[in-house]
Amino acid sequence: MTDKNRSLPPEALDDWAAVLRERFDLVAEDVPIALILDLARDVANGVARPAAPLSAFVAGLAAGRAGGSPEDVREAVAAITELALGHETPPAEPGS
Repeated sequence: MTDKNRSLPPEALDDWAAVLRERFDLVAEDVPIALILDLARDVANGVARPAAPLSAFVAGLAAGRAGGSPEDVREAVAAITELALGHETPPAEPGS
C-alpha cells in the first residue's frame, strides 16, 4: 500500500468514477456520486461509520436485482436512507 493521502479532492473522485465507468462500460448516470455520498453520510451518522460501505453495496445489489436502472438505484438508496435515519442504536451493554 502506498503512502498516498486518502482525503481526495472532488476532481480525484470524479477521475476515479471515470475509471470505473470505463472499466465497467457505464455512463455518468450509472454512477451517481452525490447520491451515494449522501447515502454514506446518512448511514454513517444514523447507524455507524462502518455501515456506510456495507449499505452502499446493498443499495447496488438491491438495485441490480430490481433491474439496475438509475431509478432502481434511487429507490434502493431512498429505502436505505429511510432505514438509517430512523435507526436507533441499542444502548451499550454495561462494562463494554
